[in-house]
Amino acid sequence: MEAQRLHKVLAQSGVGSRREMETLIEAGEVRVNGGVAQVGAQVSPGDRVTVRGRPVRLKFAEAQVRILLYHKPEGEIVSRDDPDGRTTVFATLPKLKGEKWVSVGRLDYNTSGLLIFTTSGALAHRLTHPSFEIEREYAVRVVGELNDLQMRQSCHEILLEDGPARFEAIRDQGGEGTNHWYQVVLKEGRNREVRRMFAALGCMVGRLMRVRFGLIGLPPRLKRGHFEELDARAVQQVLDWAGMTPPSPEKTTVPGRRPPVRSKTPGTPGPRTGAQRQTGSPRKVRAR
Repeated sequence: MEAQRLHKVLAQSGVGSRREMETLIEAGEVRVNGGVAQVGAQVSPGDRVTVRGRPVRLKFAEAQVRILLYHKPEGEIVSRDDPDGRTTVFATLPKLKGEKWVSVGRLDYNTSGLLIFTTSGALAHRLTHPSFEIEREYAVRVVGELNDLQMRQSCHEILLEDGPARFEAIRDQGGEGTNHWYQVVLKEGRNREVRRMFAALGCMVGRLMRVRFGLIGLPPRLKRGHFEELDARAVQQVLDWAGMTPPSPEKTTVPGRRPPVRSKTPGTPGPRTGAQRQTGSPRKVRAR
């Protein structure tokens, strides 16, 4: 369970109202693990809290994890504040009270597609930690075309300035004229990695769009600049898949294998739909 605001937990524990608890904290009459608590302090299960010298048995509320899918357009930055005044992805997200949206990874300024937000910092950390090896799937339009040798090399090893990289899978999606589409999967989120890999192979990326992150796909109906929230069942599926303690007793099967990269009609790298269990057929993410 994540840490929660001290004044909120005290109120849930029956000590008094939130406003009264804030007043007591400001007056220095609340201690956490022996130290005087400060306004805005957070506590976790196992912390020792006293109010006016009396120990309090803390009662923590199970916060409902929320997850948003956002179709990021090009020209937005994944940051809460930009000194250059560029539009941030947080500008149009729904406002929260007592919580904040945390982005699951990032997308470059000129990259579009699926960007995930959650109210759970633990979930965001889990999904972006390198040891979890989450698959990212992209539709890529490049100037030029890879030959068979380069296709094989891209799944073996490409040397970049910050170390070797490789695609888990790559599919030729065809194209017209000098533009060619590919669908690629990789398990890392290094800065501009897909663009740098294609550049190392002699092709310049003209358009890059993320269509899947782990078992979550970009819904085709979700327009650029718009978001939708996953329903409780889909959130539960993500939590189970991430190996986290679920907030409700309902269980779903933890996926095992990764889904294959689907071939699309040449020149049309359309995104996949919804949440997909990695052990079988696709399951749609349902928005609220």
